[in-house]
Amino acid sequence: MAELQPGESPVCVTVVYALPRQAFEYAVGLGSGATVQDAIAASGIRGAVPDLDLSSGVGIFGRPCGLSERLESGDRVEIYRELAIDPREARRLRALNERI
Repeated sequence: MAELQPGESPVCVTVVYALPRQAFEYAVGLGSGATVQDAIAASGIRGAVPDLDLSSGVGIFGRPCGLSERLESGDRVEIYRELAIDPREARRLRALNERI
């Protein structure tokens, strides 16, 4: 993990993860060269969501990236999850219900 060294400016990022009825947001400070994986580990989110699955991917401000992507101060690390329903299917079902 990229730990903060004495005299070094921290890389401050936010780690977010959203469930259907609950959202998690953690602010973390890391050393230079910190990666997405470092930020997720430092956030402690695995304590709140023990079954967290990173297989759906991660991103920075909505741009998919890898766990080894380096971070800059102000970045928003997003942990993605499987969708319950495809958005196109959800729109189709809403339109169908509106016609009834």
